[in-house]
Amino acid sequence: MDVISVIRTKRDKGELSPEQIDWVIDAYTRGAVADEQMSALAMAILLNGMNRTEIARWTAAMIASGERMNFDSLSRPTADKHSTGGVGDKITLPLAPLVAACGAAVPQLSGRGLGHTGGTLDKLESIPGWRALLSNEEMLHVLDTTGAVICAAGDGLAPADKKLYALRDVTGTVEAIPLIASSIMSKKIAEGTGSLVLDVKVGTGAFMKNIEDARELASTMVGLGTDSGVRTVALLTDMSTPLGLTAGNALEVRESVEVLAGGGPADVVELTIALAREMLEAAGIKDADPAKALADGSAMDHWRRMIAAQGGDPDAALPVAREQHVVTAPSSGVLTRLDAYDIGIAAWRLGAGRARKEDPVQAGAGVELHAKPGDTVTAGQPLVTLHTDTPEKFDYALQSLGSAWDIAAPGTEFTPNPIVLDRIA
Repeated sequence: MDVISVIRTKRDKGELSPEQIDWVIDAYTRGAVADEQMSALAMAILLNGMNRTEIARWTAAMIASGERMNFDSLSRPTADKHSTGGVGDKITLPLAPLVAACGAAVPQLSGRGLGHTGGTLDKLESIPGWRALLSNEEMLHVLDTTGAVICAAGDGLAPADKKLYALRDVTGTVEAIPLIASSIMSKKIAEGTGSLVLDVKVGTGAFMKNIEDARELASTMVGLGTDSGVRTVALLTDMSTPLGLTAGNALEVRESVEVLAGGGPADVVELTIALAREMLEAAGIKDADPAKALADGSAMDHWRRMIAAQGGDPDAALPVAREQHVVTAPSSGVLTRLDAYDIGIAAWRLGAGRARKEDPVQAGAGVELHAKPGDTVTAGQPLVTLHTDTPEKFDYALQSLGSAWDIAAPGTEFTPNPIVLDRIA
């Protein structure tokens, strides 16, 4: 095998053979294929695509590059969830302990934020003492004793994907659907979960801007999971507007705790319960009611145990940014649009996100929303509050909010998008 012939095959819209795929993934993981060569192949895949056979083999090759986990020793069925990323998407935080409270084990391997989308690990690290890095033994212990664990994927899990993801991020190939699907599913299949629910975001604040691309991605991933023996279902969910009323790290943890306490924004509660029901059904648990587990406090109990088991203090005060800046409504009327991407960029510029993987994040930075589409606002009332430790960032963040919202005349009728747009199984 040689990498030039592999690149040329896909450049010329050909189908990569199983042998070519196995060889190039292994060679790249070992360092025998250079970054610039894999970059060329990734761009060819972005432009020319892959068929289902190629994607399945690519995914299998990435799984084979590392170890596979096994949860057969657990007394509960396992169910996992993956979101393709959005703004204010804090759903994993209340969802994992909620599903655990209903009888499933939730081995949630999560990631960090990059660009305008937030990262679950960054959010949880705003809790004093909480640890994202666990050994496989520690992960299994937390899962066995609390029912849920949220942690970083170990270096041994699909190392080819870890290396390729970092390359795609800096070469403009993140959006390639075959590479997104194989990246997500290689980690989830190697993780060893028995069932998987995918939350595929659609809208301005998501990687998939239109529902056709989102449906293609979801169908591809459901097929990969099913072919590998993992019960897999996908929900397409709206990401044109931020989820909840916060975008940031400690801000989103605080809102998640409100949900676990029986309150919180209606859209966060609705999506959390919808995903919980899908996870429980996929795990074969028929008689549990996630809405009841939120109301009776059992989900909160599992949250506290999960956080404490990973070194965190569930009673500790969360970080608060040193500086705030309030943006007021420019006119009176009905808020008809609040753009998720613009809000996400503002939160990122305030310090809630990172431009490179090695950049630090501010725990207290982010954007707090005081109104959502459909609400009536009055000129001069607070619309959003910006939070940061570095006030010199305010002007940069405000630039992204110049066209983030529309306010229509008073009395304008408004019909919001449904949160769940479609289901693919």
